[in-house]
Amino acid sequence: MINSSILANLPKNPGCYLFKDNSKKIIYIGKAKNIKKRVSSYFQKKHDDKKTLVLVTKIAHIDFVITDSEVEALLLENNLIKKHKPKYNIDLKDSKRYAFIQITDEEFPRILLARTRSPNKSADNSINKNSLFFGPFISGSTRDNLIQLLRKVFKIRTCRRMPKKACLRYHINLCDAPCIGNISKLEYNKKIKNAVLVLKQKNTDLIKKLEKEMTAFSKKLDFEHAMELKAQINSINWLSERQKMERNKNYDEDILNYIVDDNTQKVYLILFNIYKGTLINKQEFEFDFYDGCIEDFILRYYSDNAAQIPKELILPIKLSKPSGEFLKLKLCKQENKKLESKNAPNFIVTVPKIGEKKQLLELVTKNIELSFFAADKKLKDLQNKLKLNDSPNIIECFDVSHISGTSTVASMVQFRNAKPFKQNYRRFKIRSVDGADDFKSIAEVVRRRYSRLKSENEEFPNLILIDGGKGQLSAALAELKALNVKIPIISIAKKFEEVYIPGSKFPLKIERKSEALKLLQNLRDEAHRFAIAYNRLLRRKKLNISK
Repeated sequence: MINSSILANLPKNPGCYLFKDNSKKIIYIGKAKNIKKRVSSYFQKKHDDKKTLVLVTKIAHIDFVITDSEVEALLLENNLIKKHKPKYNIDLKDSKRYAFIQITDEEFPRILLARTRSPNKSADNSINKNSLFFGPFISGSTRDNLIQLLRKVFKIRTCRRMPKKACLRYHINLCDAPCIGNISKLEYNKKIKNAVLVLKQKNTDLIKKLEKEMTAFSKKLDFEHAMELKAQINSINWLSERQKMERNKNYDEDILNYIVDDNTQKVYLILFNIYKGTLINKQEFEFDFYDGCIEDFILRYYSDNAAQIPKELILPIKLSKPSGEFLKLKLCKQENKKLESKNAPNFIVTVPKIGEKKQLLELVTKNIELSFFAADKKLKDLQNKLKLNDSPNIIECFDVSHISGTSTVASMVQFRNAKPFKQNYRRFKIRSVDGADDFKSIAEVVRRRYSRLKSENEEFPNLILIDGGKGQLSAALAELKALNVKIPIISIAKKFEEVYIPGSKFPLKIERKSEALKLLQNLRDEAHRFAIAYNRLLRRKKLNISK
């Protein structure tokens, strides 16, 4: 079962989340505008449908891929579902929202909605043979508005078969009527080319024209027509939002980026595998830094027979000539072609400085920061807020649980690098306290924990957190002083989320939305969960004995 600390460490970015079972097999893929909020909802509310109830019980691991927008998240979700076919996802293969815009291959082309790029799935292959396709479009209304806009602005015909006389659209000035020879093939195709420019996002002149018309309508107080033109402009502007997760390529690419941690001299690297424009996999790696380690990693990774060599490798650094030749040779062997032959595959290593591929590298960097460095941000914020000399990499939190003064137990959870370290969790039966006395109970478990660590010469934490207010903090601090153990210690009171430090009458002011307070809340909630679970276990045992 997923605990609260894992949920707390999820990003708030748009993207996709991947639920995995105990064997780390993907069982569900979803998209979200806010990954943390969406994933948390699975575990914070009751579900009416049995399918979701069963899904939640099967989730053992959570992975994610962030994107730059919700649009890209939708595209990525579709791509990943097609790739992995998770058990609990519905089939999206015929979803209307992923349709394309098609410019048909006819003497006088039309602009149509297309469910697929494949000519084999069209009822009329003659209009599909050399058609142009644009998309896919996530928003059905945006796509439909754009089709109507292009037809209206460029007066494109809509009839399936050319009639022998002009139709109503010609008489209301929406079609140039090529059916009666009212426009030449040359002039008509110029308009088609302009429509293609719009679909390719080269649309500045058209937008200026529409804005002038919109202003003119507004001055005439004809707001209905002005709003229609505004919707058309918005439809064109929407095309400028780059869909990085669905790029029109007929070859495979891999995108790799990395960050070196100067403190630990570790390399944190993520590799995106892209199959013909579709992101199908994200892989994470961590290893020691040394000169040339990135190039060594690339060679070792692609030397593995399971790793496919892409046609293009997008990197933040240049590869040496021998490495490039080695990879090209591997690609030739992969495709059973000779290096010297005319049809030998072309292997490209791209180190982009600007443009779409540079943005893709930056997107990989974002994923690295969230996958590997989110914890550092929290610890740094907590260190600053508490004015600690060292980073609180190891934090231990204590909580007491009882039912009306009976079955009193305590828990201690340990976080390392802002994440639960469950092998060092501890449970305590309270021995020296009768009834409900949280102060004495906290004192007992703090004394037992750190007297043992001291006697066994074990590692102490960088920070101790007590669930409670000033009284609990004072009781714990007195035990540390008696043991002559010097560890920074604080407490957090749940009612107002107040943080107390020794020697201060008033709670420390920490912003509610700060990373520091969120980390302390995660620790407190996890300790509380662990304590209650132990309390319930003891009560069940007592009930069984009494029977």
